[in-house]
This record gives sequence, C-alpha cells and structure tokens, in this order.
Amino acid sequence: MELHNIEILIEKYFSGETSIAEEKELKTYFSSSNVAPHLENYRAIFGYFTQAKQEQFTKTVPLQPRKRNYVAWISVAASVAVLAGTYFFMNQEPTHQQDLGTFDDPEIAFAETQKALQMVSENVNEGVKSIEYVHEYNQTTKTIFK
Repeated sequence: MELHNIEILIEKYFSGETSIAEEKELKTYFSSSNVAPHLENYRAIFGYFTQAKQEQFTKTVPLQPRKRNYVAWISVAASVAVLAGTYFFMNQEPTHQQDLGTFDDPEIAFAETQKALQMVSENVNEGVKSIEYVHEYNQTTKTIFK
C-alpha cells in the first residue's frame, strides 16, 4: 500500500498539489535504500534537494567597496562648464536687434493673430482626437474589469 501511496504523491507533486508534509514524505522515501525499481529515476530529483540544502556560499564578500571619486570630479567639471557658459553668455555684445513680429497696422496684426490661433486650434484638435482613443480604452477596461 505504501508504494501505491508514493505513486499518488508523485503525481500530486508534479501537478503542484502536494503539501510540505507530503513532500517531506517523498524525500525520506527516495533517500532510503528500498526504492521500487520503476521509481528509481525519481531518486535523482529528490536526492538533489538534500544535496542542495548542504551547499554553502564560500566566496568572500568585500565589506567595503573601493571608493571612486568620479562623481566629485564630474560635479566639479559641470560647475566649471556652467560658470564659463554663464560668463561668456553675459559678456556678449548684442550684434543686431531682431524684428519680433510687431506691426504698425492693427488690421495686419489682427490677421496674423488669427492665423496663429488657427494653427494652435488645429494642433489642439488633433491632440483631442488622439485622447478619444484613450477614453474608449478606459471605457472598455472598465467594462471588462468590473
């Protein structure tokens, strides 16, 4: 009857349905010397667990890693680059004044403003169309995951 019980436990083990006590029973059976000949190939599987339990990590672990001062040097170099860039940017003479789109005629200014606002409106509407897909996706996920 014990052999029949071991075969049932092996089936449960490979189905993932065994308890810890049943797995211990399998390990003790396969570590003993009287294993049935047709179950001999399972001895290596359960023998591995007892062997793996005895393995230990033998490599030494360094407690204090070597310190590298790359971070300090990078921060110093970044500070110098920012200071040099600020100095050269602030000490430049303006070469020429740019026309920033000012208009003397109010009608031309109004027409240009309408063109700019139309362009912004088209881009915003295009963005709103892409948001509609996100809204549809959210509705679908709410329906599925109730």
